Amino acid sequence: MKVLLDIKDNKADFVMELLQNFSFVKAEPLTKSKARFLKEFKQAVDEVNLAEQGKVKLKTAEQLLDEL
Repeated sequence: MKVLLDIKDNKADFVMELLQNFSFVKAEPLTKSKARFLKEFKQAVDEVNLAEQGKVKLKTAEQLLDEL
């Protein structure tokens, strides 16, 4: 299982050290850009799921191109 944690900067070193003491846990810090990418990707997946459920309507490719 994979878990993404949001930890305050001043506590991150402590939590990382704690996690590394467990042989069954592999802890790897993310860069800010990777964390932002994952957050935006999750939002996109959530939006697609809502569209598939008919709760929101997505823009067509033509509408997206018109915005440019």
